[in-house]
Amino acid sequence: MLSGIIFINRNGLRWRDAPAAYGPHKTLYNRWKRWSDKGIFAQMMAGLAAGHGEEKTVMIDATYLKAHRTATSMGVKKGGVGA
Repeated sequence: MLSGIIFINRNGLRWRDAPAAYGPHKTLYNRWKRWSDKGIFAQMMAGLAAGHGEEKTVMIDATYLKAHRTATSMGVKKGGVGA
């Protein structure tokens, strides 16, 4: 089950897009929700950080988004407010 949860989070997929080999998507989600509510993932991260002598808060984020310089004006319609 854990490998299915890791697969979903690593690939940024919806629960229902999990391969059938990991079991029903509803089961994966329910287990993830239950473990999150119990703090299991926070304990795992604390254990990983402690194993490396890190005493600060450690954040892991695989998100990378590069915005084009004109991205701030994409929501403005020509001739409208702010044009």
